[in-house]
Amino acid sequence: MRIYVLGDSISIHYGSYLEKYLKNVVEYSRKEGEEEALLNLDNPQGANGGDSSMVLKFLQEKSKSGGINADFLLLNCGLHDIKVYDDDNIKQVDPGLYESNLKAIVKIVSTMGLKLIWIRITPVSDTVHNSGNAGFKRFSVDVDAYNEIADAVMKDAGISSIDLNTFTGNLGDMLDLYEDHIHFKEHVREKQAAFIAGCLWFRC
Repeated sequence: MRIYVLGDSISIHYGSYLEKYLKNVVEYSRKEGEEEALLNLDNPQGANGGDSSMVLKFLQEKSKSGGINADFLLLNCGLHDIKVYDDDNIKQVDPGLYESNLKAIVKIVSTMGLKLIWIRITPVSDTVHNSGNAGFKRFSVDVDAYNEIADAVMKDAGISSIDLNTFTGNLGDMLDLYEDHIHFKEHVREKQAAFIAGCLWFRC
């Protein structure tokens, strides 16, 4: 059984642990370029899938070039979509485009012969994130709104989801879980990977 991971920097961080937990059971691979991605996790490149528009473009290119050598696609996107760079609260990818991107992603994944498994967007702490100097803001209310959009799209398409949002939020005081404005401490990453691996046993 083969699984391919496509997601943002959160998935990069739990990825090595997930690969370990799936060893000898599921063959793990992901979007390449981890070294490039780690240069700046806020500026998606390399292994960092970025926002839903970037994910869709990547999958379109993969589809044209022969697809992805896997049985399952473990996918998340949303944290880059909800970025706000000014006081007008204009999202990097607005809710309507996010929804249409996800619908297009679901469609193209189905044509590639992959079984899609969706990962819900992880929590944002307004206090932690927006007190720093990231150059943009994120808000918890937008995480909830975009997760609701994705929930509806995936439900309509019969796609199963892994609720990494609720799991992560239940690990303790949110203020103690982050190592910076959005990324989690090492022990949190390992727990996220264990949770995902446990969920995958029932799907793979």
